[in-house]
Amino acid sequence: MKKLSNIFSIIAVTACLAVAPVLRGEEPVTWQLAPQAQVDSTGIFLVQLASPSSTTVVPPQIRLAPAPHLGQTVSLSREQIAELAHKQSPSLVLTNWSGAEQVHISRRTRQFGEFDLTSMMTATMQQEYVKDRGELEIRLTRPWVPVDVPDEALSVKVFDLPNGGINPDCAVHCELWNGQERVGRWEVVFHASIWKDVPIAHSGLIRGELLKDADISLERRDVLVLRDAFMNFAHADNNLQLAENLTAGSPVLNRSVRMRPIIQRGQVVEGIFVEGALTISLKVETLEDGLLGQTIRIRNPKTKRELHGKVQNDQTVFIAL
Repeated sequence: MKKLSNIFSIIAVTACLAVAPVLRGEEPVTWQLAPQAQVDSTGIFLVQLASPSSTTVVPPQIRLAPAPHLGQTVSLSREQIAELAHKQSPSLVLTNWSGAEQVHISRRTRQFGEFDLTSMMTATMQQEYVKDRGELEIRLTRPWVPVDVPDEALSVKVFDLPNGGINPDCAVHCELWNGQERVGRWEVVFHASIWKDVPIAHSGLIRGELLKDADISLERRDVLVLRDAFMNFAHADNNLQLAENLTAGSPVLNRSVRMRPIIQRGQVVEGIFVEGALTISLKVETLEDGLLGQTIRIRNPKTKRELHGKVQNDQTVFIAL
């Protein structure tokens, strides 16, 4: 009887052990494999392919393999996934499966349209080439066919700009990059403008008028077309004057502006000649305007002899014989 009692005890314990997981709600974890998955350039991760049946199981962040190239698809079976996961995490056992027999893995992509291209090219060329010369605007002159690109952070590189920089009409090569991965290379033809405020005559202006007193307003113009625009306009500068007459609406160009001479043509000034200990001073007439330090033509009003003198100040020139 004792032997029979022992047998019943063993059967009872075994039965308890068999139902214990059920009573505790613990069942073997099942991994459900997705039929398809999209990944980025960082690689293929287990959590992107399969999910555990139990909400209490946190899928480990295991990188199984590199991501497929853009436009390509990789297929992994249940066995291959289990083998790759075991290599990275030997303690992880994947045996209970549901769902698809294998998963087809591709890159996550989006369409890259004309707006995307022009926005990125504009930002790159503004920073690398235009800088503070104005605000760059480009407009493609050839149709752009949208392409599939990685749905990730992208950058663009621009090559083969003309030696003189950006022109109104340009053809360049640009490359699109996703980190260290080159997505593509294309020739891009576009029309460019660089917009900046430039001085414009608001009314007719007269030669010799001080720039700070002239009726001038700043207007937004394309400086790729208006290349000679005077860009150093300052409202309080007393040393600049107009070198030519301007009609209303005309841009103020570099040639339209000159430094205000401190000696005017026809002015009578002190001419000083120095040689050793000898100093001679006489009144001379200036035959042209003169800036500080500039050599100008002068004339002795008594002898009518024409000489040259270096402007020292607004009343004096040093005569050179």
